[in-house]
Amino acid sequence: MSETASIESASAGTFGSEYSAEVIVVGAGPAGSTTAYYLAKAGLDVLLLEKTAFPREKVCGDGLTPRATKQLVAMGIDVSEEAGWLRNKGLRIVGGGVRLQLDWPELASFPDYGLVRKRDDFDEQLVRQAQKAGARLYERCTVGAPVIDDRTGRITGVRAKLGEEKTPVTFHAPVVVAADGNSSRLSLGMGLHRREDRPMGVAVRTYFNSPRHQDDYLESWLELWDRRGAQPRLLPGYGWVFGMGDGTSNVGLGVLNTSSSFKELDWREVLKAWCASMPEEWGYTPENMTGPIRGAALPMAFNRQPHYTRGLLLVGDAGGMVNPFNGEGIAYAMESGQLAADVIVQAQARATAAQREIALQRYPKIVKETYGGYYSLGRAFVKLIGNPKVMKLATQRGLSHPLLMRFTLKLLANLTDPQGGDAMDRVINGLTKVAPRA
Repeated sequence: MSETASIESASAGTFGSEYSAEVIVVGAGPAGSTTAYYLAKAGLDVLLLEKTAFPREKVCGDGLTPRATKQLVAMGIDVSEEAGWLRNKGLRIVGGGVRLQLDWPELASFPDYGLVRKRDDFDEQLVRQAQKAGARLYERCTVGAPVIDDRTGRITGVRAKLGEEKTPVTFHAPVVVAADGNSSRLSLGMGLHRREDRPMGVAVRTYFNSPRHQDDYLESWLELWDRRGAQPRLLPGYGWVFGMGDGTSNVGLGVLNTSSSFKELDWREVLKAWCASMPEEWGYTPENMTGPIRGAALPMAFNRQPHYTRGLLLVGDAGGMVNPFNGEGIAYAMESGQLAADVIVQAQARATAAQREIALQRYPKIVKETYGGYYSLGRAFVKLIGNPKVMKLATQRGLSHPLLMRFTLKLLANLTDPQGGDAMDRVINGLTKVAPRA
């Protein structure tokens, strides 16, 4: 539904029916669209509010692991090459003078391939799937403050400005989902602030016309060298090169805030310098750049909690769901959206408000049971690799042992079979079970 169609449809009905629903989802990125899809599929009346209009760009590496691929398949999205998806076989790791190519593991729980697709098109496919399921989309709808019941302190809706005219509108629902990203103004309006003791990353990327656009492996450079000064400096991050299949490469870098270099460097300039060090024939030069360098924050390891309070559920980046091991956010945005939708559907079937509240309070527990131990391991990992010396040693020693790197790939990408897996799966699953679920 276009913005114009949304507003005309809203004007055609009664005020209550068009601006009220059983659930409001704020933000139509992967987390919000997935939440809205599963809610609508279950028969609930859901409003999906998006501040921009589709198609719209988001900063991302555009590479999807098998974990994210599984979620797309579950939503009924055609992920064939004929439908415009570029498949990848695994991860190519570069570092310590070694190039190691690792296929995605063969598992019962996940497909053995990943995908690549630009975010402007990717996000629109998800939101259209939510609409097909019955979600009501309002584009160019900028949500501001929550509507809070003075008696109970619960959220009962949101205030927004709709359309190019920025018409003030109040939307009402007994349950609201914050899928509005890292800054999450809605969460802040409910008193939920970021935890400073959790890691934060930054991703910067751009696109180049390049002969490498058809690469069927995602490529990760574990040594990120800054060679602009008299002495080369190893930085606390990694670089990536993802072929897009359309004549371009997505080239970028991810950096953690756990190092002293995080605030002192201009990471866009670091990316330019890193690209300049690449082989000339790859074409990663300013004249081949097809767009500006853009950056975005990566909120990791539950950096905003609780994930449910007083009628508000947090999904995706709003709840700090990014994997601290590898910076992957889309898979966890979609998974948390499905978890939230399942909880809401069950709650809405309860007879009384008290029973519904008991059901909704399960959501943070489910999220922690699903990711808590794994993310605790990831926080420890982040502290280690924040030291460039540790990262250099790990790269030099680890890449020469393919068996160790296959284990590392499963750990970093969170790709294991929970039951009946191999010895690597059992070790990783065991570690996540005993780690604190904080």
